[in-house]
Amino acid sequence: MTKLALFVRLEAKPGQEAALADFLASALPLANAESGTTAWFALKFVPSTFGVLDSFADAAGRKAHLNGKLAAALLANAATLLSSPPNIETVELLAATLP
Repeated sequence: MTKLALFVRLEAKPGQEAALADFLASALPLANAESGTTAWFALKFVPSTFGVLDSFADAAGRKAHLNGKLAAALLANAATLLSSPPNIETVELLAATLP
């Protein structure tokens, strides 16, 4: 059962909105390669505010994600794409429906 998640809010640097959107779209294969990640969503709220919501069956999956290739790629590009560090929140899912 999927019961844990991360919610990450991302603020693009001025002029980097399209680049951040492209980066997030290109990260899907990295998320798909993580066996412990049960769902991964890249979100756009307003032109400069983006987010990622990902879910996990257990703490080990969440920890593996935080130490994985996708997180490393985001942090490696943060200085170029983001106006502030990613705001990473650990959350507990109360209910979910997934395929």
